[in-house]
Amino acid sequence: MRTVLLFGDSNTHGTMPVPDLGASDRFPRDERWATRLAKLLPDWEVIAEGHPGRTTVHDDPIEGPHRNGLTVLPSLLESHQPIDVVLIMLGTNDLKERFSVNAGDIALSLERLVRVIRASGAGPGGVAPGVLLVAPPPIVEVGCLANMFAGGAAKSQALAAEVAAAARRSGVPFLDAGQVVKVSPIDGIHYGPEANAPLAKAFADAILQHFPV
Repeated sequence: MRTVLLFGDSNTHGTMPVPDLGASDRFPRDERWATRLAKLLPDWEVIAEGHPGRTTVHDDPIEGPHRNGLTVLPSLLESHQPIDVVLIMLGTNDLKERFSVNAGDIALSLERLVRVIRASGAGPGGVAPGVLLVAPPPIVEVGCLANMFAGGAAKSQALAAEVAAAARRSGVPFLDAGQVVKVSPIDGIHYGPEANAPLAKAFADAILQHFPV
């Protein structure tokens, strides 16, 4: 059995759209796109490592340094090895106003994560795992998270093109999740229940296409 590690944020965790600050409801296990993906890939072990608030490479001065994806990635690679593929879907939280980074910086940060994975030797037989780099869909500044992500919507419109360029530079396959799903109008960040099935299908198709047996 092969293994895919889903390295992401609250949208990999399965967090539901947030009507008020402090809410953190999660889709029931069978509804989450990660669980649906596992059913579409019966010959794979699907490990969901989604952490709400996770950034690419930034310590969060408000929510805590443990949200830094770069910091935790080596431990996750070691604890779950051997890993055949790492699916990275990060960058949304980098759009928070507090980080003051643009779409190009986010893409460069994702490239750094790819380099960590390739240097890890966490694949079967000590080789590097494969990587599928995913651009999250554009956000909308609406609801209780609008102030937190002020200015992020415009930046997010450029994110897919920048992440696609980063994938080309790194020589890894790319998927634009914004062509598959859209964020919820409730909070402009998370995905509604209607997104789970098509996202799982798109990821399953991409994994089977780019990482055949």
